[in-house]
Amino acid sequence: MKEDQMGIPHLFRCPISLDLLSDPVTLSTGQTYDRSSIENWFAYGNLTCPVTMQKLHDPSLVPNHNLRHFIQQWRQMAQPFHPDYSTTIDPLFCMNRGLESPQATSQEKLQILQKIRVLIDEAPCKIPFLLQTGLLPLLLQLLFGKLDPGFTEELLYCILKLMSFDEFGCLNMLKEESKMESFVVLFENGTAMIKQSLCHLVGAISASSETTELCEMIGKDRRFLHRLVDLIHQNSETSKAGIEAVSALCFLESNREELVRHGLINGLVTYILNSETKKRSSAAAVTAMATIEQVMGMEKAKEALIKDPQGVKAVVKMVFRVSDHEGSESALNSLITVCCESLQARENAIAAGVLSQLLLLLQSQCSCRIKTKATVLLKLLRSKWDEEQ
Repeated sequence: MKEDQMGIPHLFRCPISLDLLSDPVTLSTGQTYDRSSIENWFAYGNLTCPVTMQKLHDPSLVPNHNLRHFIQQWRQMAQPFHPDYSTTIDPLFCMNRGLESPQATSQEKLQILQKIRVLIDEAPCKIPFLLQTGLLPLLLQLLFGKLDPGFTEELLYCILKLMSFDEFGCLNMLKEESKMESFVVLFENGTAMIKQSLCHLVGAISASSETTELCEMIGKDRRFLHRLVDLIHQNSETSKAGIEAVSALCFLESNREELVRHGLINGLVTYILNSETKKRSSAAAVTAMATIEQVMGMEKAKEALIKDPQGVKAVVKMVFRVSDHEGSESALNSLITVCCESLQARENAIAAGVLSQLLLLLQSQCSCRIKTKATVLLKLLRSKWDEEQ
């Protein structure tokens, strides 16, 4: 097969070698690599996921049999001389023409989009062929028109599904001023489902090196940031997607500064405090805590956390939780940072019950690393207390 002519779908490439996956295995982070590539990564002493750079508490490799099967089907059917090639690709081009046609009604276009969704969900081996027809850029272009909310929701669903298979370069069309304006307006006025999908799209943009400039542009758009932080404040189900989006945007330092200016700390603090009382996602609370830790290197972020009446209390809450220890290390690191420099932070932490939280943590089955951090914080609080007496 002439794979260089066809182009290997993004999902079928190993993120390390960039070659076609021959023995795909998946890490606990959800990222898939070729077995030989990830084993070499570990052999050099790396204990992180190469894509996300998350520390791996569980380095086991799980064979991805479904992906291997899709790759095998693609290798067979992607050949132009294969008997099924024309019968597969031609109807897909027809659907594209239907979506582009000015004569097609909104209902007809919605029906085409629903057919595409069925193909994506039930015949994923055909996704590379959908991409080969130029479907993804077409769907992105359609996104910026005046559309019915139901059509837009279907459109975003298909875009997000296709994004995991394709390069992200086509998202750079958002750098056009008119399209960025449409994107922000859609986020401002869209349904909860649309806002959630756009947050996921921001996450994809932030994760790709191909769209770094676009990520910077989004991080400078004050209207968008205001709405995004406001979404977190709402403490709705959609807030989880908002937290994931701000966490992704914070990979760029310039974005952190703008987000903090727009009330990021207060939004994350509010979500953490409500995460149990309103039974919100525990995973989102952990992401919120990790994001607070990520911005603690900024003076304005530290000031915002200390000045927020509930700021330090929210972080203390994440030090020890009965259900798990996810978020404990981020909470400890954040408290060490602010308590080292601020008497008010130390007083707030003690008032919020940090000492009992630390003792419970030290008696738990948490990792040695977390216990070491807890001990460091205890010693810090004690030494600062002795100095003040």
